[in-house]
Amino acid sequence: MLPATFTQSHQGRWEAAVEWARKAGRKTLEYFQVDNLEVVRKSDASPVTIADQQAEQLIRSELAKHFPQDGILGEEFGTTEGESGYQWIVDPIDGTKSFIYGVPLYSTLIGLMFEDQPVAGVIYIPGMDELIHASMGQGAYHEVPGRPIRRAQVARGRSLQEGLFVTSQVDTFDKRGSTSAFTSLQARAYVTRTWGDAYGYLLVATGRAEVMVDPKVSPWDVAAVLPVIEEAGGRFTDWKGNRTIHGGDGVATNGALHSEVLELLK
Repeated sequence: MLPATFTQSHQGRWEAAVEWARKAGRKTLEYFQVDNLEVVRKSDASPVTIADQQAEQLIRSELAKHFPQDGILGEEFGTTEGESGYQWIVDPIDGTKSFIYGVPLYSTLIGLMFEDQPVAGVIYIPGMDELIHASMGQGAYHEVPGRPIRRAQVARGRSLQEGLFVTSQVDTFDKRGSTSAFTSLQARAYVTRTWGDAYGYLLVATGRAEVMVDPKVSPWDVAAVLPVIEEAGGRFTDWKGNRTIHGGDGVATNGALHSEVLELLK
C-alpha cells in the first residue's frame, strides 16, 4: 500500500505510474530475446523497436483514459500538452541497446512532474521483475519477487575508495571530451562496472552502488530517477551540481560523496 497521507491527486497518479510501468514493461517482454527483431535507427542513430513504440503507446492510452487533462513527453512520440499542471515523462525502454542484445538490464521509466517540478518516479526492470518507485516526501520503495516491499535506502558509511561506480558506456565520456573524468573516477573507486542506464541509478538507490554517472542524458532518461534517488536519501544533479533533469548529463550518489564526485567530473 502507498502512504495514505499523500494527497489524493498525487497518490492516484503515483499508483497509476507504478501500474502502468509494470504493464508497459511486461509488454516489452513479448519482444525480448525474440529472433529477427527489427531494429530501426532514429535520426540520432539511436535504436528503436516495436517494443519501445508499443510500450509507450500503452502508457499514452492509459493516460488518455484516466488523466486526459495531463500532458505527456515520451521518447518515441514526443509531447502532448495538458491543462492540469501535471506532465508525465516516459521512456518505454531505457537501455534499448541492452534490450536488443537480450540483456535484461533495461528498464521502463515513468516520471511525473507538477508545475515543472519532479513529484514521483518509477523504474521497472521487466527482465528481472524488479521495481523501485518514489514520491517526493513519501519515501522510495523497492519491490522484488518473493520479498516484502521495503523502503529503499542509499549506502551509508562507504568511501568512494570502498565503493562501486557505474556508468552506461565508457566511450560517451570520450565523445564529450571527458575521458579524464572517467579515468579519475575509475582510479578512485574500488570497483567500476558498466551496469548503467536506469539500472545503475536503481543500484545507487538500493545501496548497492555509490555512484552512477551519465555523460549524456535527455529528460526522459532521468525524470523518474531524481525522485527515486532523493527519496532513497541520495542526491541527483547534473555535472555542474544543479538539481535538474534538463542539464544534459547526470550524476547520482549516496549524497555524502556528491561533492567529491563533482570535483572529479570537472
